[in-house]
Amino acid sequence: MLYSQMQPLSMKELDYIADSISNEEMLGKLCAAAAAVSQNFEIEQAMLEHIRVHEHHLHLLTDSLRQHQMTAPTPNH
Repeated sequence: MLYSQMQPLSMKELDYIADSISNEEMLGKLCAAAAAVSQNFEIEQAMLEHIRVHEHHLHLLTDSLRQHQMTAPTPNH
């Protein structure tokens, strides 16, 4: 989608994205902690894969914000 076709995000949408970013960061940290203490190789590997998934989600969320930054209204001074 072209920047000119995007609508600015609402405050509710921005809050939702911020919450999602926080959640993905927390889940990644929890998976890292679980992988670090796991005595089971398969569980450790599964947690490491989950970390990659959460990092991918973070990347998608931040990219979405960057794309919409161009459409954000600027305050008038």
